[in-house]
Amino acid sequence: MTNLSFIPNTPESKLRLAILECGQICYQRGLMTSNDGNISVRLDSSRVLITAAGLCKGRMEAGDLLIIDMTGNVIISWKDLRPSSETPMHLEVYKQRPDIYAVIHAHPVYTTTLTVANQPFPHDILPEVALTMGQVPITAYATPSSHQDAEAIRPLIRDHDALLLRQHGSLTVGKDLNEALIHLERLEHVAQVFWHAHMLGNVARIPPDELRKLTRNP
Repeated sequence: MTNLSFIPNTPESKLRLAILECGQICYQRGLMTSNDGNISVRLDSSRVLITAAGLCKGRMEAGDLLIIDMTGNVIISWKDLRPSSETPMHLEVYKQRPDIYAVIHAHPVYTTTLTVANQPFPHDILPEVALTMGQVPITAYATPSSHQDAEAIRPLIRDHDALLLRQHGSLTVGKDLNEALIHLERLEHVAQVFWHAHMLGNVARIPPDELRKLTRNP
């Protein structure tokens, strides 16, 4: 049974298992490689459970996760570890989105390639993507592991559950880790389909009239 779906006030022990499960899925699917990426969940209005810096997300233990406050200060650390270097970006999400309880920053290959190639996210090639996600913006470039990442998502995250971080992967959020992971998997799937279609020489778009029927804001 998956731990990825949870509700507010879920016990911390289960949320630790949820992050471990999410990290293993992301690592096994190539959405996070080496020690890249980071995952967090909101414990309550003042605390966040987050992955540690420098660890492979596919080989974590429950004790590797840290509890921080909303300013990034460590409250509980079972080991001599530091919270993710992308902590400011995670906290920016929680400050702007009280409806969000999970954040995933990943480095999916095809999605990241879009930003490196300066290509917009192809939201108009698969109906299920147009229907569920709509347009996915690309942030301005920001120095990784700095407060610039938080600044880059600030004007966008209030209205979007998925963002492409220019030359730095993706950011997806949700009411739980299952929802955030679904957004991440869908991003990478459509980016991969787009790449293969481009290699075959033709990318067919959904006709505008049909796209308007599918989008959230026709």
